[in-house]
Amino acid sequence: MMMFAVPVFAMGMTDGASPLLQVVPFALILGIFYFIILLPAKRKQQKVQEFLDNLKENDKVVTTGGIYGQISRINGDKVQLQIADKVRIDVSRAAIGGYQGQPQVVESNQS
Repeated sequence: MMMFAVPVFAMGMTDGASPLLQVVPFALILGIFYFIILLPAKRKQQKVQEFLDNLKENDKVVTTGGIYGQISRINGDKVQLQIADKVRIDVSRAAIGGYQGQPQVVESNQS
């Protein structure tokens, strides 16, 4: 039974390979992860933030919840939407998903 343990122990031993060579595959995986996942997410987040910063009064928008309205007032992180004549609601600036008639910039959190 002991003879099967010998190859297992031998696989764990290094034959004097350079430590740099052992780090290269790990660095390649991190690089691929960065360029495939993190960089596009960062660009999308910058695009969303730029959209939210450029909101102004009288813009016709749709919220991530699907409410259509026109911005009547912006106060910090709060946006007042006019959704009908004399009907106004306050929503978070982050809840604005995009302009009416255009693809949404902000993805909704609904499943």
